[in-house]
Amino acid sequence: MNLIKHLERRAKQHPERIALVDVDSQLTYTELYQKISAGSQLLRKDGLATGDCVLLLLPVSVELYVAFLSILHAGMTVMLLDLSAGKKTIIQSLRTVKVKACIGIPKAQLLRLLNPEIRAIERHYCTEPWPPFSRYWSPAAQCSSAPIEVSPSHPALITFTSGSTGKPKAACRTHGFLLAQHAALSESLDYKEGEVDLITLPVFAISNLASGLTSVIANSDLRTPGNVNALAVLEQCKQWKVTRCAASPAFFQSLLESDKLPPLDAIYTGGAPVFPHLLEKLQAKLPQAKVVTVFGSTEAEPIAHSLWSSTTEDEKSRMANGAGLLVGKPVSATRLRVITDQSSEAISALSDVEFDAMSMPLGIAGEVVVTGEHVLKGYLNGTGDDEAKFSVNGVIWHRTGDAATIDAHGQVWMLGRCKAAVTAKNGDKIYPFGIECTAMQQLNIDRCALVSYQEKVTLCYQGTLTTADQDTLLKQLKPLLVEQLKRLDKIPVDKRHNAKIDYPSLKHLLAQP
Repeated sequence: MNLIKHLERRAKQHPERIALVDVDSQLTYTELYQKISAGSQLLRKDGLATGDCVLLLLPVSVELYVAFLSILHAGMTVMLLDLSAGKKTIIQSLRTVKVKACIGIPKAQLLRLLNPEIRAIERHYCTEPWPPFSRYWSPAAQCSSAPIEVSPSHPALITFTSGSTGKPKAACRTHGFLLAQHAALSESLDYKEGEVDLITLPVFAISNLASGLTSVIANSDLRTPGNVNALAVLEQCKQWKVTRCAASPAFFQSLLESDKLPPLDAIYTGGAPVFPHLLEKLQAKLPQAKVVTVFGSTEAEPIAHSLWSSTTEDEKSRMANGAGLLVGKPVSATRLRVITDQSSEAISALSDVEFDAMSMPLGIAGEVVVTGEHVLKGYLNGTGDDEAKFSVNGVIWHRTGDAATIDAHGQVWMLGRCKAAVTAKNGDKIYPFGIECTAMQQLNIDRCALVSYQEKVTLCYQGTLTTADQDTLLKQLKPLLVEQLKRLDKIPVDKRHNAKIDYPSLKHLLAQP
């Protein structure tokens, strides 16, 4: 097998359909497959072999996907790095896996001067011909060739995530895993052949291509989804008749604030907490559109989803009053449990009886754990498995680190990260999303975060509230055990999605005199 066989089949089924589009170029399925075949041949002629790892240092573009898919076609493994993670994390990541080649833009070649791990890579390719000590990467469309046969367990993609230790963990997705993920995403994102999708989340384009969609790469800096080039994106969507988009909530919030939301038929948002006020605004702007919240993670994507138009008034009221964020029922590929929150402890192998004893009753908070064919069974070299994996009667389960409850209808209500919980004076564990969701009903609050500050349960908020508004909000939150409010000019968020609270940075900010 080889994941690229799906693309090979699509190229035969609809050769002239546009597969990929960016600001500078576009490729039909035939042209894309021919370029992939050429790129694969180039790598193998240069002496790279099945199983070799190739690092990509390219911006999200048609060029990125040609390189990415060429590597898979050749039976090799793609490595992606988040350069915003910092020098230490990059060095640790590159020491985890032996990288045989690197494909990058000219700017990336400068990293060889600064980073000995990148300099030590045997072969370097550049998308421009002039940098020294690099081979020109420019695969030309030519006759197609069949992809290299590999096993379902053959590594396809390595990315890095960090856990509570802060050390990078290598998430290695195999060809079999990516096919299982594609099947799960097809259900959750309701792919329909021939649709046109605006791409903001790079890995999703691989599933798009396997489904026969046209993928239009958003004309914006995808490293900062909270600061969208809204006019450029709107014009791009109109030009290509884009019908759908999956993106961070910060991306859609930015489009709304600019009043440049494209006329989409379907919106999928996740990767960070999605609050009801955003969903309400999106639905009001596009009354006929499907607006869907998707819950997932690097290790398990997707886990659950929820259609906003199907959310009842009672469920909306519960969210407004501290019950958490409704993310719907688990997708059919996912088995999900909520177990006792013991996020600071490893879980040893369990029997079915022991697992059942750890599972929480309906409506009671605990940690979300999942398993399924599209759920990562372990990290490369086992680094991070102790904190994130455990087995039940031989079946590997993944600990998401997220707290939630399950209601009588089997729906999941997210409460926040387990490690973000704050302990009240009465000993109760308070998770952030319920309180933050209640506070976000205030029109003048842009963002908020629950923390322990000055030994009190404190809600930090970003926005402008009058004294009367603060008094009203605090009175509303006191039954939820909030003791004080604190206004901040800016609450720090993660660099990838621009929507998750960056708790270490927030705690550092609060510690300043």
